[in-house]
This record gives sequence, structure tokens and C-alpha cells, in this order.
Amino acid sequence: MFIQTESTPNPATLKFLPGKEVLREGTADFRNAEAAAEASPLARRLFEIPGVTGVFFGYDFITVTKDGPDWQHLKPAILGAIMEHFMSGAPVMAATAPASEAGETGEFYDKADEELVLTIKELLDTRVRPAVAQDGGDITFRGFENGTVFLHMKGACAGCPSSTATLKHGIQNLLRHFVPEVQQVEQVA
Repeated sequence: MFIQTESTPNPATLKFLPGKEVLREGTADFRNAEAAAEASPLARRLFEIPGVTGVFFGYDFITVTKDGPDWQHLKPAILGAIMEHFMSGAPVMAATAPASEAGETGEFYDKADEELVLTIKELLDTRVRPAVAQDGGDITFRGFENGTVFLHMKGACAGCPSSTATLKHGIQNLLRHFVPEVQQVEQVA
């Protein structure tokens, strides 16, 4: 098994491409070992590596966020854990795991803005999310209120030094261009 790695705009996060499907649908974002232990055997295994502080699963990639050690020290252990997991045939997510978007709150917006929200979501799904996934992350719609779009950034995007620029210059400008009612974009946890 050959696992490729790619750097991300976030220097604390590295993207791993196992050459296999990781999650068929949606994404899964783990920010602590406790949540990972219950929901995913692979995430649990990765959190057992000292220095790992976050694990994110996309369709065909895994991003790992670190705190402390250099990648040259962590990367071999992470590659080994991913390889062992896939070679074992164990599932990525536990059978009893909640939905892949676990822990996320519901969306909020005025029903009168439903058509605008559908346009915003379509722009995010077709133009923003594919680009963000290339960088090892994901972005989801959370709400729309008084001209402000609220988005949740996950994976490599969470805590990335360039995420503010991505939100304010890239996504905000795109949405304002196609949906004039959008005045600004804000990140929510």
C-alpha cells in the first residue's frame, strides 16, 4: 500500500491520501481522543500517536493536525497507523458511530431567505468545497442572518493561518458577486 502525503496551507496539518475511499459520504472531524475513541477505530489509532491533536476524514483523504513534534518525526508513525488500519480490514467509522457530521448544530436562517440560502449552499458545494477539500479540509453552511453567512471550517482549515483570508477575500467576494444580499462571511465553531 502506497500512501501519498500533501502539505496544506496550515503548517500544523498534513494531508494523507491512502489511495482508497476513506468515507463514502460526508466528513468526520475529531478534535480530541475521547470523541475519536468512540466513533472511529482509525481516528483512535491516530490519536494514540503523541503530538496528534486533530483528525479529519474526507472522501479519499485523511488530514492530521499536530502540536509539537516536527513532521519528520510524526509522519512515519502516522503512515504506519494508516497502513496497519487499512491492511487489517477494520472499518474507518465504528458501526455505532453517529452520522458523519456528528456534533454539528442545526442550520439557522429566516424561512423568507430560503431561496437565497439554497443559492449560497449550491455555490459552496460547487465552487468552494472542492477547492477546500484539495487543501485537506471542508467548509459547511451554518446559517444566514442580516446579510451575514456563517460557515464552519473543518480539517486543515480549522486554525489555519490563511483561513481568515480564504473566508474574507475568497468566499465572501464569491458569495457577494452571485448573491448581492450577502454582506459578510463569518466563521463559527
